[in-house]
This record gives sequence, C-alpha cells and structure tokens, in this order.
Amino acid sequence: MAATVETHTEQYGGKVTPVGNSKGIRLDAAFFKAHPEFNGEVRATVLADGQVLLSAKGMRRSSKNDDADPVMLGFLHFLEKQMAEHPELIEPVDREQLARIGKLVEGVDVE
Repeated sequence: MAATVETHTEQYGGKVTPVGNSKGIRLDAAFFKAHPEFNGEVRATVLADGQVLLSAKGMRRSSKNDDADPVMLGFLHFLEKQMAEHPELIEPVDREQLARIGKLVEGVDVE
C-alpha cells in the first residue's frame, strides 16, 4: 500500500550582506532560535546552481568516514524524522519486494 506523506519544510528568509571585505548570509533570528546547533561553525555544500546545503560543523554523529556525503546524511535524517513522526506508515518488507530490489541493484558494485 502506497501512502502519501505530507512533509513540513521549514523556510526562513535571508539576505547576502557585506561583512568587512567578505560577504555573509544573514538569516532571520527565528532560524537560530529553532536551530541552535547552527550557533557556531557551519559548512556550505553547493548541491546545484542556486541550491546549497548548510550543515552545522561538529554536529555529526561519531563516524570514522570523513568522506560522508552530506546529501545522503540529509536524506537519512529526513527518513529518521519521518519514521519517528509517522510510524504507522512503516511496513515490513516481503519476498516479492526483496526480489524487485535485487533486480534493481543487480550488477551494482557497492563498496
């Protein structure tokens, strides 16, 4: 059974402003109140033209893989949140679904 999940995406306004000889991105105070983990160093990863992923440095879970993909980490965080908020949508996998997945990844080298 397929279910549609409404997702809540928080959006905050901001503006690029001069900061000394550099430029900075000024975000609404509400962003920092809602997300205090961004009260320190951050990392900006350009995803595509006009899109950036902003990550709080030092907030990673202990991981020995420093090459972790920030997009994948964001997606996994999204899944974790959805599973916590909507456990009723979690369904056990069956043999038929496993067979379809097997066909999709046949010949894919995973390291």
